[in-house]
Amino acid sequence: MNSFEGSILVVDDEREITELISLYLEKEGYDVLTSDNGIEAIRIAEALIPDLIVLDVSLDRMDGIEVCRTLRQGVCADVPILFLSCKSEDQDIIRGLSEGGDDYITKPFSPSQLVARIQAHIRRRRTRERSTEDQTALLSFPGLDIDFRSMEVRMGDELIFLSAKEFELLTVLARNPNKVFPLEELYQRVWQSDSMGDTRTLMVHVSNLRKKMEPDPARPRWIQTVRGFGYRFSPALSCDETLST
Repeated sequence: MNSFEGSILVVDDEREITELISLYLEKEGYDVLTSDNGIEAIRIAEALIPDLIVLDVSLDRMDGIEVCRTLRQGVCADVPILFLSCKSEDQDIIRGLSEGGDDYITKPFSPSQLVARIQAHIRRRRTRERSTEDQTALLSFPGLDIDFRSMEVRMGDELIFLSAKEFELLTVLARNPNKVFPLEELYQRVWQSDSMGDTRTLMVHVSNLRKKMEPDPARPRWIQTVRGFGYRFSPALSCDETLST
């Protein structure tokens, strides 16, 4: 019998899906909580604070995006949220990631693939928590300060509020200034798993990060696109210098 690995809240109004996910997660040693509606899910999450939440986009009474938005304002602000969606809900997924979701997987899905994603998110979160004391406490650039212990980002005197995943993404880039990260490598570094060829999650988080950090997101100073390769953090440049290949 596997040892206890953590608690997972699965929120979906299709009973067959919650039962299937629960079966696979329990085999891996997780304690699984379930809910079929958003209002109950919020109550459970705020009372028990699970290690991760699997959240369906389409729910009755309160959809998954609204649930995510509510949870991000309370005690579950840093709990990883993995959305479940149908392929026809791409715009909802973009909205969900913009509201604080960490990742998504589309239906129908492979249960083993979902379990791998969940394990990667939990592993990443625990690694980050363990390594906080070993990290350089503060990373400073002209006009930008990143405090790793408080997870705060300041631009001058302004405090920039980032989600946990946005902060992790900025951390990887800022700790490697001017290094060009291919999309797949950057996804693996931040999400601790393969993207399976779909890097939209990463691209949405980069877009959200730029909206919060850049005076002109269309011409970013900090997080630049290197066409044909990926992204880099360029603290020395005062405006966007998008490179061609």
